[in-house]
Amino acid sequence: MTTETSPAFDAIIIGAGMSGLFQLHRLRELGLKVRIFEAGTGVGGTWYWNRYPGARFDSESYSYGYSFSKELLAEWDWTEHFSPQPETLRYLNHVADKFDLRRDIQFRSKVAAAHWHEESRNWAVTLEDGSTHTARFLITAIGPLSAFTMPRIEGIDSFKGQSCHTARWPHEPVSFEGKRVAVIGTGATGVQTIQEVAKTAKSLTVFQRTPNWCAPLHNRKIEPDEMARIRADYPEIFRRCQETFACFLHTADPRGTFDVSPEEREAFFEKLYGEPGFGIWVGNFNDILTNREANALISDFVARKIRSRVKDPRVAEKLIPKNHGFGTRRVPLETRYYEVYNQPNVELVDLTETPIERITPTGIRTSAREYEFDMIIYATGFDALTGAFDRIDIRGVDGRSLKEEWAGGAETFVGMSVQGFPNMLMLLGPHTALGNIPRSIEYNVEWVTDLLRFMRDRGLTRLDARPEGVAEWMKTVHEASVGLLSNEVNSWFTGVNTNVEGKQTRRIARYSGSAPAYRARCDEVAAHQYREMDLR
Repeated sequence: MTTETSPAFDAIIIGAGMSGLFQLHRLRELGLKVRIFEAGTGVGGTWYWNRYPGARFDSESYSYGYSFSKELLAEWDWTEHFSPQPETLRYLNHVADKFDLRRDIQFRSKVAAAHWHEESRNWAVTLEDGSTHTARFLITAIGPLSAFTMPRIEGIDSFKGQSCHTARWPHEPVSFEGKRVAVIGTGATGVQTIQEVAKTAKSLTVFQRTPNWCAPLHNRKIEPDEMARIRADYPEIFRRCQETFACFLHTADPRGTFDVSPEEREAFFEKLYGEPGFGIWVGNFNDILTNREANALISDFVARKIRSRVKDPRVAEKLIPKNHGFGTRRVPLETRYYEVYNQPNVELVDLTETPIERITPTGIRTSAREYEFDMIIYATGFDALTGAFDRIDIRGVDGRSLKEEWAGGAETFVGMSVQGFPNMLMLLGPHTALGNIPRSIEYNVEWVTDLLRFMRDRGLTRLDARPEGVAEWMKTVHEASVGLLSNEVNSWFTGVNTNVEGKQTRRIARYSGSAPAYRARCDEVAAHQYREMDLR
């Protein structure tokens, strides 16, 4: 017999980033009593934590912001085509103030555990301070790239100078003037950081394990008259994002790489390389991510660009990836990144040749020599997709641990529900559509809100995924990945992180189908009144 008891809240949301803020706004409109628990001291999620120099969008600003409020669209001016972190954080604080969201957010409140209690049909959420709070529904708004990872290097705590991970950058200004600085890592955050540090540091030493294919961002300011034109175009901008494969303003060209002459192909590559944003990655010929010969041609094109921009041929070769093709890992966008290596104050250390042996009190020791530094920056990325879930003790029916359930790979229903974890909904679970994230956020929040409205209107209090629904969705996830060259590469796309125990083997870790196909599937579930879920 089940005994239901009234919880303190109708819903608890973990995280006050873009998804948590919008979900709070929508659930309030349903008349629900909601509380967000946020580990930080302010709103913003990704844009609160990642304050490192150079942090900015690689989606066009006006395609990234919220679209749900015409008033918000009318009153906010973006100053750059690819907004820098401080501006984005101001934007999200503006949203929190405009919709009076802070009164339902509890800051400095890191969630340590969330346990489902079948007898009361409630979640018990325990914070790090030991306090416990109950809710009918648990909604995770913790993001796919939020659980940062440090490298497995001995002696990290022994360093006497200043050091930090890019995702835990100090809130006060940091100067590199006159300092000897090390950056470990050349992923997207590393590239952005390196570009800025190199401008003023006495010396910058970049420790690179795996080079990435980078493409120019081509950012520029937005003047007031241009912002007025953008504002008038908002309906078309968001319509375009709804139609494209990954919700960017760019989508694959209908032609294949070999449908055109070599001269036309080269001209098209040049055009994309000279345009802003992700066009060269997601707006290229439609087979560059699936056809090995096509991928070799775009990889060769970008390699030639790197060689033309880096004066020392030996350094250029170190910056050209040899173990994966262009676009098969996440492509960092850059602003004069390669030119940094022409500066006399910058040195590149190839860790495949001379690996780091340990961090010392004064710097870094590799197999070749000792380096002395005033500051070490760890740009070593995130335990992606499932890492943020793994760091919370989430337990479902019969005390089942989510981390243990997912040890062999996550399984979900449409990326938003996990069988055996009733009343838990994930706004950016491991199998939701990625790409231009806020477009996915808005859809997922609306879907969750409609589901909870449906339940409220029918007096239903318990939801769960059905095993057959999970099996069918995971079949869809696997089918969407067939033929992708990225499946042959170690990256967070394939669930690999050498800094995390148990994540050394490739697996189908994400949904890699199109966003329109994802939304169509979720719409179908709703249209059939969620019969594919177990609602009681």
